[in-house]
Amino acid sequence: MKQALGFVETRSLVAAIEAADAMVKSANVRIVEFNYVGSGVVAVVVAGEVAAVQAAVASGAESAAQVSEVISTNVIARPHDEVDKLLD
Repeated sequence: MKQALGFVETRSLVAAIEAADAMVKSANVRIVEFNYVGSGVVAVVVAGEVAAVQAAVASGAESAAQVSEVISTNVIARPHDEVDKLLD
């Protein structure tokens, strides 16, 4: 995998949808996965160029925080190829 990965984890489905919407509108990223963790925790994973993913995660976290609790965010700039297997 050559692109960066960005994660936004929220306490509600509505906040995760809000984050996903803000992320794809604010930067040139694509949604890789929408993961229902359990107990209302939902994670959105996006991929793209490093700067775009950083901007998207910041925008998504800000939008989700207006709706519900943001549990965590993270950007992995150059993930190892083995990480790609986790997302398949």
